[in-house]
Amino acid sequence: MSDKSLDQLKRMAVFAEVVAAGSLTAAARRLGMTPSAVSQHLRQLEQALGLALLHRSTRRLTLTEAGERYHAGCAAMVGAAREAEQALVRLRDEPEGELRLTAPVGFGSLLAAALAPLRGHPKLTLSLLLDDTLIDLVEERIDIALRAGSLADSSLVARKLGGMKRQLCASPAYLAERGWPAHPRDLLQHDWLASRPQTAGVDMLELTGPDGERQTLRLEPRVQATQVSALHALYLAGWGIGIAVSEDDRTALAEGRLLPVLPGWRMADMPVYAVTPRRGEQPAKVRYTLELLAAWFGEAQAANLKPVVGAA
Repeated sequence: MSDKSLDQLKRMAVFAEVVAAGSLTAAARRLGMTPSAVSQHLRQLEQALGLALLHRSTRRLTLTEAGERYHAGCAAMVGAAREAEQALVRLRDEPEGELRLTAPVGFGSLLAAALAPLRGHPKLTLSLLLDDTLIDLVEERIDIALRAGSLADSSLVARKLGGMKRQLCASPAYLAERGWPAHPRDLLQHDWLASRPQTAGVDMLELTGPDGERQTLRLEPRVQATQVSALHALYLAGWGIGIAVSEDDRTALAEGRLLPVLPGWRMADMPVYAVTPRRGEQPAKVRYTLELLAAWFGEAQAANLKPVVGAA
């Protein structure tokens, strides 16, 4: 590319900056140039094109018809250049500093597996806050929060990572004493164990049968718990029927200490989100961790795995 062509590209970039800034003076400040130098670049650009690009007045600048058409290409050129530069910055930046991540208690083993590649970044430290209750991300200086279930409207930025399989379960002793539900309606005659919070103390359970039949039930919990570890102990002790959501629940199902209830009926997967308190460009430690989590959930779903989940 000739020097003349490079000069033309520079003038196009100056023109795009003038339009974005709204004035020659503001553009000059952004570019680190004098207003007269910016004005000279614009004149040279218009002379080379043989067309006026801007209407100049003492109060404002407005685009001519030719300027409107030309600006689209100039802005795209500048945008592409900035994206290329940012790509190199992202490649260059290494995750470092403290990464503060919060998640439900049941996500402990999931995080140990999904974030294993972080061990290869010695400049990065990891602080995990495992809690089934929601915490203030800004006050606790949280970088990423993993949350399962529906999200309340907020100013936070949410990225869906995937979904979690769910299964109704109970202990063999409970089912031997109270009988096996044959249809979702039978659950209304059983003791229901639920994680908090529910809407007005009621769980809404939606199930789809093998023939496509759908059932929606309003279940009033006999016991409510804020942590999945407490629910797991209640299941094993024969307190009632609930939803297997933790790694301990699935281990107990595999070993027969818990049994699947209504195995022919399925619930929709529970969505899992990564939530961040800030918009815009994220530091390398957050970007890298989000990609690790997205990849882990993607692989888990592709393999039909059942990752750990905490309270909704």
